[in-house]
Amino acid sequence: MAAVTAAMVKELREMTGAGMMDCKKALAATEGDMDKAVEFLREKGLAGAAKKAGRIAAEGIVVTALSADEKKAVVVEVNAETDFVAKNEKFQTYAADVAAQALNSSSVSIDDFMAEAWAKDTTLTVKEALASQISIIGENMNIRRFERLEENDGFVASYIHAGGKIGVLVDVETTVVNDAIKEMAKNVAMQAAALKPLYTSREEVDADYIEKEKEILTVAAKNEKPDANDKIISGMVMGRINKELKEICLLDQVYVKAEDGKQSVAQYVAEVAKANGAAIKVKKFVRFETGEGLEKKEENFAEEVAKQMGQ
Repeated sequence: MAAVTAAMVKELREMTGAGMMDCKKALAATEGDMDKAVEFLREKGLAGAAKKAGRIAAEGIVVTALSADEKKAVVVEVNAETDFVAKNEKFQTYAADVAAQALNSSSVSIDDFMAEAWAKDTTLTVKEALASQISIIGENMNIRRFERLEENDGFVASYIHAGGKIGVLVDVETTVVNDAIKEMAKNVAMQAAALKPLYTSREEVDADYIEKEKEILTVAAKNEKPDANDKIISGMVMGRINKELKEICLLDQVYVKAEDGKQSVAQYVAEVAKANGAAIKVKKFVRFETGEGLEKKEENFAEEVAKQMGQ
């Protein structure tokens, strides 16, 4: 068996664009045979993937998956470089496979998830299967994040908006499960997608955050009304805090479908609960929006096509 040298690893890396450790592993597995090592990397889908890894993958899709009894669900964001690829059927099928795996996974971190055996081909890890897809599709891709919700005393509802731009899960604890209550849950999920709340209810808002807001708003109120007494200032501050909470807390928001334009989401949920003789609690929601917080590379499409043609 030929010893694997640094020069061999460097050569294989330059030939394939695969990562250094992957090249070292390929050479060890093939006893230093360069041609077989290339084949090994190609079979694993690793050849060519590393060259694409530096590109920004800020487009993509959000996918949800639910268990058959709807008591467990997952939302996953899988990124690609361009919206064109994100709309590709092959990419969307792959993203759905990732969601199906994440639903049944016990991993709590992306790193652990990436190290799992890929359910559709257990000879690969999730990371290796991703690298294979990168080679096939021809763009950098990334499994960015996932989150699971589970509700044994009710169900989890899911909603996908704008073909995968936004995905929402809603955890509903309820003593009754029927079509009307499922419709309510979907409406609440649509509300979360549209109005982008930060919290489910006021109980989730950190007390330190509220105190800090009070301090800031108190100074602002005193600057506005320097002659006002403490009671007036306190009323101004609490009024502004309540207004802010109504914007950032899902259950406090004005329900977008309310006919009077005043009913809150909490009041809407209570109305549905009463009509169906149920005790209902919206315990939590998760909202993923594709690419949020990621830097997007602005590039002229015509220039990109010309660049590809030139290659």
